[in-house]
Amino acid sequence: MHRPPEPWYTSHPPHPPQQPVPGNPYAPEGYTPPPGPPPRRGRFGKGPVPAVLAVLLLLVAGGGVLYAVDGDRWSGPTAPAAERTSSPSRTPSPSRTPAVRTPEPKRIPTSDELNAGRKPGDATAWIVDDRTDLPRRSVKLHDLWTVGDTVVQALYKKVTAHRLSDGAEVWSVNLPAPVCETPVAPTPDGKVVVVYQNREAWTGARCNQLQMIDLRTGRAGWHKQLTETGSMDDTIIVNSALSGDVLAVGQSMKAAAYRVADGTRLYDIPMENPGKCYPDDVAGGSRLLVKADCAIGVDRTKSYSQLRALDPRTGKVLWRFRTRPGWEIGKVLSVDPVVFTTLHATRRTDDWRVVALGPGGKLRTTIDPRAKGFKYCADTGDSGEGIQNCDGTLVGPNTVYLGGTDRVGAYDLGTGKLVWGVKSSDSTLHPLRAEAGSAALVYEAASAGRPGGIIRLGPGGADTEKRVLNHPESARSTEYGMLAGELAYAKGRIVITPSGVSGNDVMHEARMLSFGPGAP
Repeated sequence: MHRPPEPWYTSHPPHPPQQPVPGNPYAPEGYTPPPGPPPRRGRFGKGPVPAVLAVLLLLVAGGGVLYAVDGDRWSGPTAPAAERTSSPSRTPSPSRTPAVRTPEPKRIPTSDELNAGRKPGDATAWIVDDRTDLPRRSVKLHDLWTVGDTVVQALYKKVTAHRLSDGAEVWSVNLPAPVCETPVAPTPDGKVVVVYQNREAWTGARCNQLQMIDLRTGRAGWHKQLTETGSMDDTIIVNSALSGDVLAVGQSMKAAAYRVADGTRLYDIPMENPGKCYPDDVAGGSRLLVKADCAIGVDRTKSYSQLRALDPRTGKVLWRFRTRPGWEIGKVLSVDPVVFTTLHATRRTDDWRVVALGPGGKLRTTIDPRAKGFKYCADTGDSGEGIQNCDGTLVGPNTVYLGGTDRVGAYDLGTGKLVWGVKSSDSTLHPLRAEAGSAALVYEAASAGRPGGIIRLGPGGADTEKRVLNHPESARSTEYGMLAGELAYAKGRIVITPSGVSGNDVMHEARMLSFGPGAP
């Protein structure tokens, strides 16, 4: 099918400046679309449909036996009332009630089955059907890490690496209790420190056990427990980030740094304006950033956020940035360049901005993407995850890319202006990788009616669209079920997982799905 016949624009016009086309929300000023018919675009699907849960009653004809499906268990047949009446003068007969039947888990297709319907030029797929025994609740899948030829992720009490080329399990590390926190990216030499609970049960558990893992070898290194003094450093909720060989951990209203190599505590992250500003979260990568909430009180219009850049090795403060009163920092989209979101203290995700800083933490530009219809973190809201987890966002050297349930676009970090944008009436679009000239690779998620794929877009929007990867139709329903929860892109291959999986065997879900070029 063709994309809707509406014009899309570039901010670098080949013609003299023109007036923007009325009614087109994506038109940067000063460009008229090239003449001729609209370009061909890929197909877009509808958004996710909520699951419907039902209780089903089946009456077996002629037998008077009633079966009930209640949630996830089958009850056995119930005999008529006359047969259920017992008599003390009779010898009890063996029960006619068969054993309770448990429904079979939903079947997950194999990689061969997903590839069986490939058309010429379609991507090849592999799938991971993880049979880890999980508790009967929704279990979170944590950050995806790609190291070498592996993709690694923590689920419940295990960290597992799968080979990027075919999905085969390479190694796994088992932990005594569930993982509760992971950093968004490993160290440059492929190490992470995961945080897991001090006990199996969630009730009363603390998120206080640190475990270093070398992702290149699958070997577990040092382990230690976070210290709690009872003075604003509890570990009910913990945030972590890696910068070089330094692990920063925020626990309640305090934070500290540790050496990744051996777990040595290096320094306490300073609490500035004691009693007024408290470390709230940490962001890592090529820089170490610490967010603090300040002037916390009943009147939220007076509160503000402070962002500090620290030398990871020493803890020295390199610069500070402070929001204006009534606004707080939401998510850090990039540490180099420094780009983050801000939220109004009371209007929250209904009133947000993208802020870019320059050298020394000086304000570079502020962008209001709401005018083009972009929703906060691709319409997932303030998810409550770590400060570096924001769906549908990507930052390049001079561009921030925003995706969402029906659009994707790029803003120049220097001018704050829209460089290009593409809107779709029925597709979720996720920027994957920044490319030269403000272009980007974009994941076009699967819908109920068509498979997903990867496209390349740049200045000129739909006029520049290039199909990079077509996912096979035979994988559509499985891909759609993932709902693009967690994404990774490496070596021309996309890896997709859900945000969480159910521990209910009847609702068993695939753990991981991947598409890449080449013959199976």
